[in-house]
This record gives sequence, structure tokens and C-alpha cells, in this order.
Amino acid sequence: MTSPSHPFTSDAAVESVGERMIGRTLPKAEWTHAAHVAAAAWIILRRPDLVAERDMPDLIRAYNLSVGGVNSDTEGYHETLTQAWLRGVRAGLAGLPVDVAPHLAVGALLETDLNRSDWPLSYWSKPVLFSLEARRGWVEPDLKPLPF
Repeated sequence: MTSPSHPFTSDAAVESVGERMIGRTLPKAEWTHAAHVAAAAWIILRRPDLVAERDMPDLIRAYNLSVGGVNSDTEGYHETLTQAWLRGVRAGLAGLPVDVAPHLAVGALLETDLNRSDWPLSYWSKPVLFSLEARRGWVEPDLKPLPF
């Protein structure tokens, strides 16, 4: 694994973004694409008390509200996207050594398609992915199955 080219160059940085997201103290400007990946990886790797697929929805909804966002039928929390990202992060982590340092895991994940925020559009059409049904619940991909 190479040295990560992202802001998460230490395990403490990964833990910090995860803890601050959960604690609703992470500034909105820091809730970047890479931070989403880092928080998901940290929860999966280091928080056995949480089940990402079960707990992330409420954590994200609460975080969104804490930074002045909303969770509505048109913005904020999106169930299909969240679950797709979690599946992608889990699959990426499964391909790494079990004792990999979290910051190196995040670096490896960000060297894959997970670094592209539009990767879900390879599996879902825009009308399906951005439908009310997909925002509220899991909707299977309509273009091709997820590879993981």
C-alpha cells in the first residue's frame, strides 16, 4: 500500500472524523466525500458496538440536522446511496489485511472507484437513484448488479 494522498494520514485523523460525525461536532465543511468514506471505514473497523448498515442512517440524519441541513424527500439522507456506499466500503475492506491501519485502509479505498462520488450511476439510472423510493429505502440497481 502506498502512502495515502488524502487528509487522513493517521489513524487519529480517521478516528477524529468518525467520532466528530457521530458526536455531531464535525464542521459541515469537513464532511467531504473522503470524510464519508473514512467515517464508514472507521465505524466498520473500530466500532464493533455499531452495525454500519443499521446505525449509519440515524447517525447521518442526526448529523445533517446538527449542521443546519434537513432530511426531506428531496435532500439530506438518502438510504440507497448510504447502503450502496457501505457495501462498497465493506467490500473494499474485505480485500485488505485484517490488521490494516485505518488510515491505510482509507487510503486504499480512496484509490478505488469509491473515490468517485458518481460511481453509483454505473449501476442505477438517475431517475431510479434519485427517486423518492430510493431516498426512503433500498432500491436495487436497475442498470447492472453491484459487484459486491
